[in-house]
Amino acid sequence: MTSRGPPKAEALWMDRRRAQVVDVMQDSKLDSRVQGALARGGVIDITTVGRQSGRPRRIEIVFHNIDGKIYISGIPSPTRRGWLANLEAHPEFTVHLKGPVRGDLPARARIIDDEAERQQILTSVARNWKRKDLETMVRLSPLIEVSFDGADGAVGHTDHQRTRP
Repeated sequence: MTSRGPPKAEALWMDRRRAQVVDVMQDSKLDSRVQGALARGGVIDITTVGRQSGRPRRIEIVFHNIDGKIYISGIPSPTRRGWLANLEAHPEFTVHLKGPVRGDLPARARIIDDEAERQQILTSVARNWKRKDLETMVRLSPLIEVSFDGADGAVGHTDHQRTRP
């Protein structure tokens, strides 16, 4: 009989049995574990609706929590991103938490085009990413503010959804 040995360290973070299943909403507020996951910033998936096809489009992307607000940005590029064009046509989308707390949160995007507002927000993003090209970021980076409408506080949503196991 052979021993399987201890689980590989890299596989532990992917073990869905370790993920917490939580109700996204508690008394018109986001669950505290969801708030904690959003407070840190990090990698999420988002699902948008295709602007032409109407089909769901899911991508992995990084979000930032800056002064209690959730933002999604990206690397500067003169080409408009598909996900951003989708959100311009259909601002409702889903944020999928992927870490120790897993959840699907209905959200709404506000595309930020105002140069002064972009400068203010992207200053923090550039600092987080250790980038020195703030002017290029302000000119060419996608930038949206994410809201979870309907709940008390800075972020929230009224739909009671359950996280994925």
